[in-house]
Amino acid sequence: MSDDKLNENAEEPEMNIKAENLNQETDEEDLQSNDKIKELEMIVSQWQDKYLRKVAEFENYKKRTENDQLNLIKYAAENFITKLLTIVDDFERSLNHLKDAKDLTTIEEGIRLVYSKLLKTLDDQGVKKIEAVGQPFDVHLHEAVMQMQNDSVPPHTVLEEVQAGYMYKDKVIRHSKVIVSDETSSGEKE
Repeated sequence: MSDDKLNENAEEPEMNIKAENLNQETDEEDLQSNDKIKELEMIVSQWQDKYLRKVAEFENYKKRTENDQLNLIKYAAENFITKLLTIVDDFERSLNHLKDAKDLTTIEEGIRLVYSKLLKTLDDQGVKKIEAVGQPFDVHLHEAVMQMQNDSVPPHTVLEEVQAGYMYKDKVIRHSKVIVSDETSSGEKE
């Protein structure tokens, strides 16, 4: 064998060793990469799980708040109705005593007490009666159903209230139906 072949043969095992080392390193890197990929996939899976749970929690929260709001609106008048029921009770007691009552003034007193209790309950809720008689006519508060001549008051003055009007807080919920003095009143005769 020639020296060249010996050198070639001697280099072959050396190359084989290097190739095996390289293969081992590549295999180790592949194993490390696979481990890293699995670890990252596990982290992604955990975050997806957390995300889905948060989305579900938020949906449940939305449904709960919507339900709470609907119930709040649905039963908003409950407190007011409870207060009105005590007045209904008073009316029922008054009606039961009508048979036994011999004096009309005691019946009137009882009815006035119940009426004032009702007005106080409405007032506590922010409902106020519009004062109309003797006031200047105001289209925002009053609805004129008739005009009448009256020389003792200025024109466009409310003479009589046909139906009471009410305000709820700062909003008119029912205009007062009124009779108003006409323009020929107070000395403006032709």
